[in-house]
Amino acid sequence: MTQQHPVLVIGAGPIGLAAAAQLHERGEPFVVLEAGQTAAAAVASWQHVRLFSTWRYNIAPAARRLLAAPSCAGSEWQEPRETRLPTGSELIDEYLAPLAAHPAIAPRLRLGHRVTHVSRVTSAAETVDKTRSTGRAASLFLVRAETATGPTDFTARAVIDASGTWSTPNPVGRSGIPAIGEAGARDAGLVTGPLPDVLGADRSQFARRTTLVLGSGHSAATTLIALGRLRQQEPDTRILWGIRGEATPDRLYGGGAADELPARGQLGASLRRLVESGGASVLEHVSVTGLRAGNRLTVTLADGRELQVDRLVPATGFRPDLGILSELRLALDDAVDAPHALGPLIDPEFHSCGTVSAHGARELAHPEPGFFIVGSKSYGRAPTFLLATGYEQVRSVVAALAGDDAEAAAVELTLPRTGVCTAS
Repeated sequence: MTQQHPVLVIGAGPIGLAAAAQLHERGEPFVVLEAGQTAAAAVASWQHVRLFSTWRYNIAPAARRLLAAPSCAGSEWQEPRETRLPTGSELIDEYLAPLAAHPAIAPRLRLGHRVTHVSRVTSAAETVDKTRSTGRAASLFLVRAETATGPTDFTARAVIDASGTWSTPNPVGRSGIPAIGEAGARDAGLVTGPLPDVLGADRSQFARRTTLVLGSGHSAATTLIALGRLRQQEPDTRILWGIRGEATPDRLYGGGAADELPARGQLGASLRRLVESGGASVLEHVSVTGLRAGNRLTVTLADGRELQVDRLVPATGFRPDLGILSELRLALDDAVDAPHALGPLIDPEFHSCGTVSAHGARELAHPEPGFFIVGSKSYGRAPTFLLATGYEQVRSVVAALAGDDAEAAAVELTLPRTGVCTAS
């Protein structure tokens, strides 16, 4: 009965579209639901940022085969040079937009469909909530999405959640909860998004102002370096780098010239130069307890310090939105909210993005048959995800859904090692 229904993919970002390409290649019917009005809407939010991985690591093999094949549309896709570093905008224009527009995917892509619930239902429309076990494995998935015209329900034989984590950033406050006054500070525009366009569209927010960048990952480094370049043009610009917990600047400086991703190594080297030249002031052990919005933002720290800044950039990482999955039976790692078997493989206290073992359907499985979380959302709160990892995930998952257990188990992953990919 379930074979008459499609596999439903949540999210039309790089990993969701890679899953669609894999499903097409195996002849499996599918539907992709995307919350944004365009494919890769989350990538468009950081389109000004240049990736530190080259095109070699950013194109899924199944997507490459699909785009390179002769098309009835008559237009030929030009594959980017594999050694070039794309920006987010180029990732969309040269790869993701052509993939989403491909005749094999476009008719099955539903834009403006934000998934709000995933549950199960029988063919007789009987209730199958989280508590019911009888007949569960043979039941369909029931997926509800909000659209411009109201809620719409879909049924599917399997669900691949590739919705990512961009829409659920970690709070600024200490201990994983919002600081007192954080919501008001965000509403006032004094707390920005995690990757503002400092040298472009958002320049006026930062020029000749004081900015606190909070975090110790690559997003923080990217913003700090952009602010350093802005400071060269606007000397009155002041930069504060707030590091939380026990992290130190050396942790983010990374592997330097030894990094197998040169751009990642250069990121750390550039940040070191900025700090050592006095272009940015480092504040360690920053634990935010309160934010008070006014003409400027008052940041209160747990040790009694108060900072007066004009903008706070929260490069504090992301977490998965598990609320839409509350009616499913999930097995999650108790530390990072990744699938239980995957958690120990990606724990940021022990792994960087280049030391993650190959993994696939087996490690991503949950007690809910036919349901998988893939991509950055599968990493939960761990900040070590790379696109190449997600592409191998969906190759294995789709093979499993197609009944090809041998291919699902044959996971392979070659990633550039060295460099620090963790965030505090």
